[in-house]
Amino acid sequence: MSTLKYYVWLATRENVGAAAAGRLLRHFGSAENVFFAREEELKAVPELRPNELRALTDKDLSAPSAVLAKCAELGHRVVTIQDAEYPERLRNIYDPPIVLYVKGRLPALDEEAVVAVVGTRSCTPYGLKQAENCGYTLARHGLLVATGLAKGVDTAAALGALRGGGAVIGLLGCGLDVVYPPSNDKLYEDVVAVGALISEYPPGTAAVGAHFPVRNRILSGISVGVAVVEAPLRSGALITASRALEQGRDVFAVPGNVDSESSLGANRLLRDGAIPMTSPEDIVDEYIDLFPLKIKGGKVRSVPLDKKLEKKLLETAAAKNGGASTEKEIDNSDASDYIDTEKAALSLDGNEKAVYDALRNLLRSGEAHIDDVIALSGLAASEVLGAMTMLEIDGIVSPLGGGFYGISE
Repeated sequence: MSTLKYYVWLATRENVGAAAAGRLLRHFGSAENVFFAREEELKAVPELRPNELRALTDKDLSAPSAVLAKCAELGHRVVTIQDAEYPERLRNIYDPPIVLYVKGRLPALDEEAVVAVVGTRSCTPYGLKQAENCGYTLARHGLLVATGLAKGVDTAAALGALRGGGAVIGLLGCGLDVVYPPSNDKLYEDVVAVGALISEYPPGTAAVGAHFPVRNRILSGISVGVAVVEAPLRSGALITASRALEQGRDVFAVPGNVDSESSLGANRLLRDGAIPMTSPEDIVDEYIDLFPLKIKGGKVRSVPLDKKLEKKLLETAAAKNGGASTEKEIDNSDASDYIDTEKAALSLDGNEKAVYDALRNLLRSGEAHIDDVIALSGLAASEVLGAMTMLEIDGIVSPLGGGFYGISE
């Protein structure tokens, strides 16, 4: 407990992002050493920005101690990046979270064939059937399904995996004690019973829209592959696929009707080289030789779609935004192929405008790295990451790898 509070302290510094926190840990060796470092020692850290330095001068441990007390009360575990339990796959991405909050039973993820199943929240009956069948079949073969537990495809895949007798890893964009969407309260309980919920956000953190695309780097980071079941052209699922490719993961896509907007993104992935998934066994075949002790071969008996699930999710999809939502709608954007970047930028406001302006200013003088955008914008790292991902979804900015970004042409 005494050591954990320093990791929570570092992870919750307002202007210190995951990449910067990682540099600090590599420089000092531990979060405790970062906490006790003098200002002149901190200034010796390569690429440390003034706003990050200011955040590190706050040595108040009352908030981190309160977080740990809340975790103890709720039964949540705190896993740090330097713990043996922390997945090596995730540790090796560009910007791994230095703290994970876990509820449930976390398997040794590096020993598992973890496949993330993602897609649109406003799925069609076709997407719903494919998602549930994918989760069910992968689970029956011994693969581990990971999902964001959002509406639509995520929920269907998770329920399918549970029906198949498998465990599910749910990656949340909020605190583990916050159920989002609220209709998934029973699903949360079922996941915790046989698998685990994971978040980089402490208890009580609300389901803010910008958190969800940011958490997707963890979803792809713990996985060996990402399966995109159904996604329009501008979709959070495509951002997850992009992150997966940056991390060296496989990307699978379910072919869809060429006239269906819900499948345009998945079909585009196939055009660009994604692995076609005409049945979940295509994923099984890809990994059975790599995980011979985990994955079972042979055929799995197909099962009919859960009628109660179908009715519930289709009603949700039909209602779409009939109620209030804290999550930005990213699955129902205009599916236009061409985007006038300059024109689109004129409509920006808030954090997205601040991030876009900072990016443009940096590009005028050279390269634009995410850490430089954070410093120039004056926003918190989490706000910049969320805004940057939204700009990417809208086709205004493009990732160049290694934390660098550019304006889309």
